[in-house]
Amino acid sequence: MNIRQIRHFITVAEELHFGRAAARLHMSQPPLSISIQKLEEDLGYSLLLRNNKSVTLTHAGKLFYKESLFLLKNIEEMRKIGCKVAHDTIGTLRIGFTSSLLFKGLKKSLDDYQSQYPEISILLNEINSNNQLLALTRQQIDIGFVHNYQAEGNIQAERYFQEEFVCCLPKDHPLAIEKTLALSKLSTEIFLLFPHAYSPYYHSRIMALCASSNFTPYIAHEIGNWLTIIEMVSQGFGISLVPESIQGINNSGVVYIPIDNHEIRSETYCIWDKDHASNAALNFLSFLGLNQ
Repeated sequence: MNIRQIRHFITVAEELHFGRAAARLHMSQPPLSISIQKLEEDLGYSLLLRNNKSVTLTHAGKLFYKESLFLLKNIEEMRKIGCKVAHDTIGTLRIGFTSSLLFKGLKKSLDDYQSQYPEISILLNEINSNNQLLALTRQQIDIGFVHNYQAEGNIQAERYFQEEFVCCLPKDHPLAIEKTLALSKLSTEIFLLFPHAYSPYYHSRIMALCASSNFTPYIAHEIGNWLTIIEMVSQGFGISLVPESIQGINNSGVVYIPIDNHEIRSETYCIWDKDHASNAALNFLSFLGLNQ
């Protein structure tokens, strides 16, 4: 029994006439009759009752017809799914990200990508930059967005985003009325900062910013996420230097003020394993204008 024979049987069952069925199948009648006979022999029972005037389905034939339609439908679905898997238009895309990426258009990029590839499931993992590199080498994520990277081995990286730092102050702070701030005015302030072990990149950038104005910041509190930093600033625990996209955190208790005369930026890189990137990952990179 094969698919060709089943297709032949379905056509005969629908036409109940070998001549019309042969015409639909673009073949002559004798080979069609032989195909049905061979199918019945393989099955060990009759599907059709034939005489000189008519063709009818046996009880077994009626059931076999229904099951044959179901089988062909499943075979077509298998073919479509296999094609999509082969071309990576179906599956899962695992993306590592740091929380600040939420304020840099991540949601819109993902929505736009999924409108083009609706059968790709996207799995997001919030992981700090160092652990993303490890997850990528272990093939636990397909793409990462990090603040620092080491272009070594199979890891490929391209800069995705660059932005200024701004100062986040309590709204009632004396400096909150300034249009821009000289970093030197912050030398006596209490700073809120990510721990170095959690985000060495961000920590070192802030230290470098302050060093460029000849002071070392007094870090009274170390916090591991932006929402807590902004909320603590609003409650007067201290101030912070944050990437300008963090202004997307709306908190009526803080103000964000640009910093004068500095060249240190916050940078975000997209990373992937060039030797193990799926087509889904490469499509996403191209969608973002990377890996050109």
